[in-house]
Amino acid sequence: MSGSEPRHAAHESVEERIAEEIVEELDLHPLPPAEQRKKEDEEEPLPSMSEQIAEQLGGVRGLIESSLPVLAFVVLNVLLGDSVLGLEKRQALLWAIIGSVGTALVIGAVRLAGKQPVRHAVNGLFGIAIGAWLAWRTGDAKNFYLPGILLTFGQAAVLLLSVVFRKPLIGYAWGIMANKGIQDWFGNARLFRTFQWLTLLWVVSLSVRAGIQYYLYAMDEANAIGIVRILVSWPIYAATFAYTAWAIHRVTSAQKRETAPTV
Repeated sequence: MSGSEPRHAAHESVEERIAEEIVEELDLHPLPPAEQRKKEDEEEPLPSMSEQIAEQLGGVRGLIESSLPVLAFVVLNVLLGDSVLGLEKRQALLWAIIGSVGTALVIGAVRLAGKQPVRHAVNGLFGIAIGAWLAWRTGDAKNFYLPGILLTFGQAAVLLLSVVFRKPLIGYAWGIMANKGIQDWFGNARLFRTFQWLTLLWVVSLSVRAGIQYYLYAMDEANAIGIVRILVSWPIYAATFAYTAWAIHRVTSAQKRETAPTV
């Protein structure tokens, strides 16, 4: 028994040395948890907030694709209506609806054929379908835009309530998109104030967009609503988004500089 123990120990030591050599060769040394998280963050950095929001909105392509069905509705309703070809109102409306829904379907089909995400196309088609149904049921082209107007007012109301209850939704969006889902900004007074007034800014922006369209809706200016949605609403939306991203970046960057250790 005593003679076998050294041989067993020697056998284990050889195996251990081989294992150590493999670890050294392949650099398999385990990192402490903190360093491992740091390495993972460095290898797979999160996209910026602006990049992630743009991705959620579909980017520039998404904005264009969401405008095309509306553009098709406006163009066909104008060209086929009394002012140009003079078709009967309901007949012109039918072709405008067909053109709008058809455009949305083509956009979805193109995305499917290219194996691209169709979430934005499906959402757009759903909204277009509701508007088309309302317009056809009432026989009035202006009701094609009513769901979008009401939705925009609803978004503004929800954002306003979040400010009243001191739970600004812009802050939650930042936490999800740019802070790895961590909602620790409540303890940061400067960030909290920033998110409060930025959320109010979005309330104003959305209200202006919906308000202009509702005014035209009340004036029975159906085609003008579509034109405003394309030429006015999207620039307002883009400007509000760009300013929001800039304002948050300014505050977070300043705080990082303030807390950075001095050399």
